Amino acid sequence: MDDNRFLEKNLLYLLSDYLLLMTDKKEKILLAALELFANEGYNATPTSRIAKLAEVSEGLIFKHFRNKKGLLDAIVGEAEVRMQQFFLPVFEEDDPKEVLKKVIEMPFHAHVSLSRSQKDFWKLQFKLKWEKEYHKPEKMQPLIDKLTVAFTDLSYANPEQEAKLLTQIIDTISVEMLRDSADSQLDYHQFLLHKYNL
Repeated sequence: MDDNRFLEKNLLYLLSDYLLLMTDKKEKILLAALELFANEGYNATPTSRIAKLAEVSEGLIFKHFRNKKGLLDAIVGEAEVRMQQFFLPVFEEDDPKEVLKKVIEMPFHAHVSLSRSQKDFWKLQFKLKWEKEYHKPEKMQPLIDKLTVAFTDLSYANPEQEAKLLTQIIDTISVEMLRDSADSQLDYHQFLLHKYNL
């Protein structure tokens, strides 16, 4: 192998290692910010604290995200993708009773399998509902539409109101499970399945 090819190959290895390292550090920054924003609040969390928890320099946060708002925006952007994945089994279902059942079971099944960072992620989503800039109720519209079709197929008198009511109930149960514990809400699982004859 000639010297130029050898040097080129080694530079590629070094560059890929560097990019992997930077990606790892970027991920650590995102996870640290997520944990602090979810548990202590966005306004109460300085970037210096995020840097300390992520074990990176504060300058690296600014390099990757420009500022604290850019960091929050990155987390919120990821929320869109996670929400679509989370609701996908409901959207793929055609049987109206199964649609209702899957929606009712979402918080109960999810809570069991959520890692700490996933719980922080969902905590932050609920906290951001109080922030005018980040509260986007239209994100829930596809779920409400899917439930409206299910309630229509099941001959409910006010299918859209039923859909909105069920999403509000699931929302409240989810918040309580994240704040307190899953045990405090377990009774609602069977209650809701019975209420909707599932």
